[in-house]
Amino acid sequence: MAEASAIDIVDETFLAVPAGTVKAAFADPRSWSRYWPDLVLEVYTDRGDEGLRWTVRGALVGTMEIWLEPMLDGTLLHYFLRASPEGPALSPRKLRQEFDRRARAAKGIALGLKEILEDGREPGVPPAHAV
Repeated sequence: MAEASAIDIVDETFLAVPAGTVKAAFADPRSWSRYWPDLVLEVYTDRGDEGLRWTVRGALVGTMEIWLEPMLDGTLLHYFLRASPEGPALSPRKLRQEFDRRARAAKGIALGLKEILEDGREPGVPPAHAV
C-alpha cells in the first residue's frame, strides 16, 4: 500500500518543437534549481531525447521524470513526480495544498517552456523547425 502522504503528479503538455529542443531545456543541472528550487536532483537515467529520471531529495523525497514523446509536429512533455514531503506527515489538508502547489508549478514550467521554445508560434502555423 502506498504511503499516505505521497504526492503523485502526472502532467502532459504539447510543445511544437523537436524532443531534442525540449531536452536541452533540462540538460543543464543549473536549470533544475530554477525549476525546482527546494529540491536536490540526481539523474539516475538519462534517456537522451526521450528525457530524464531523477531521484529527489530536499523538501520532497522520491523520484521525478520527464518523458519526451515525439508526436505530430512536436513533442508531448510528460511530467511525473512521485515523492513524499520530508519530515513529519502532513495533514490531509496540507498535503492537498502541497499537491496543488506542485501541480501548478509543473504546469507553469511546461507552459513557460512552450512560450519560449515555440517562439511566438500561432496555433495552426507550422513550427519554425518544420518550415
